[in-house]
Amino acid sequence: MRPLQIRPSSVVQRCSCQLARVWAGAWKLGGADCIGLLFERRLRVSHTCRRGRVERGAWRALQTVHASNVAAGALFVLTQFGRPRVISRREFVAGSAALAIASAAPAAVRRPELPLVNDIHSQLNPTRVLKILEPKSSQDVQEIVRTARKNRQHISIAGGRHAMGGQQFGTDTLLIDIRKMNRVLHLDHDRGIVEVEGGIEWLELINGYLALQDGNAQPWGIAQKQTGADRLTVSGTIAANAHGRGLKMKPFINDIESFTLVDASGNARTCSRTENFELFRLAQGGYGFFGVVTSVRLRLVPRTKVERVVEVREVEGLMQAFEKRISDGFSYGDFQFSIDRESKDFLSKGVFSCYRPVPMATPTSPAQKELSDENWRQLLYLAHTDQGKAFEQYARYYLSTNGQVYWSDTHQLSIYPENYHREIDAKLHAPYPATEIITEINVPRTMLSEFFDEVRADFRKNKVDLIYGTVRLIERDDESFLAWAKQSYACTIFNLHTVHSPEGVQRSADAFRRL
Repeated sequence: MRPLQIRPSSVVQRCSCQLARVWAGAWKLGGADCIGLLFERRLRVSHTCRRGRVERGAWRALQTVHASNVAAGALFVLTQFGRPRVISRREFVAGSAALAIASAAPAAVRRPELPLVNDIHSQLNPTRVLKILEPKSSQDVQEIVRTARKNRQHISIAGGRHAMGGQQFGTDTLLIDIRKMNRVLHLDHDRGIVEVEGGIEWLELINGYLALQDGNAQPWGIAQKQTGADRLTVSGTIAANAHGRGLKMKPFINDIESFTLVDASGNARTCSRTENFELFRLAQGGYGFFGVVTSVRLRLVPRTKVERVVEVREVEGLMQAFEKRISDGFSYGDFQFSIDRESKDFLSKGVFSCYRPVPMATPTSPAQKELSDENWRQLLYLAHTDQGKAFEQYARYYLSTNGQVYWSDTHQLSIYPENYHREIDAKLHAPYPATEIITEINVPRTMLSEFFDEVRADFRKNKVDLIYGTVRLIERDDESFLAWAKQSYACTIFNLHTVHSPEGVQRSADAFRRL
């Protein structure tokens, strides 16, 4: 398969019948010795293959009609332990009859309602899991995996639950929620390497290492984290190989010294550039399919102070403006563009905010301007009702913060207003609930202006509801196996309003495909 340079929030994966089990992550826990044959996900989405389709619920049908091993309506079957094989017409008819008999039989005793889990942002991945397990140590994780292997049960792994691709959930799986593993284990003050448990969230991490450095003349801090939310785990960041707003930074793999991964046998493996390097490359950006990351040794950088420099400018010439900021020594920055489809500024003008290092003696402002949780909720409501006013207020606020001084690590923290869309839906008396879906399109830097011209025309033509968008930079990733940053890109984020009706979901799916 040819890798895409598009990183949508929910990937439609096309594969051959022979690869269907591999690419879907459908490996049996008791399977092969080979690295990577780890956790099986029940198939919850439709996967297109050369010979047919395994539709939603096909795996459940396979278990129901075990004698015939038929996925009703499919032209091939995905057996529970073997390879996919084409079925004969006789098998198909027999299987269909068996399925009809099973459907007509008296209903079995209903199971107790299973826990329902979902992602935080899109809320389009509701999944019933068998049980939620909350380990507190690597040993707990090892025991869970070994017991699941023995009982032929399936495992899924979740942290902050912000991922929208569905990879952290599996129907009827044992869901490992790693957030109770949230301790700072050790800080190497000389080398600037902090060891933490994998379920630690970013604010917990920052507060933890700051407490260990109280009074240090030259403290350490994180280089980068995801923007937009803080309640994301470090293991989840590894799983996505995410990035922040650094102007000259590679994805998160560049910040990792090593990590401990519990594999499908329940063994804890240390993974680094010198030990288990293949797993080190696979797990970062591997979306949890290669094991459970239970602890991480993270490379820190000297903690500095930075000054915010803000201007409102055009998209035209934006890459040259980024390059000028980089040559002037700026370390962080992004561009947040206008979302008002009816305005001449739509995807043409935005807030260009960058951060440059200043001497450590520079005081931070005693009464810094910042947006509260309530301010963000008001802006988000305006983004759904009066997008021109929303951008105007946002730009005015950012311009008022020009010259403010921050710490290089804590300036990356963000407020994410939990369940904000419920309030918006209630105020608008929406007939259907709605949320937003985020995608990131990695654009060759020389094509950025041309890309925005095409998107602008498409969004106006198709009346796409854009709620938020930004441009950040990334440098080439030359380490991870599933590298998404294959060159230096301009990373463009689009947060699209999505109504939770069949038509609304389809509209967003179409818009993301066109992007």
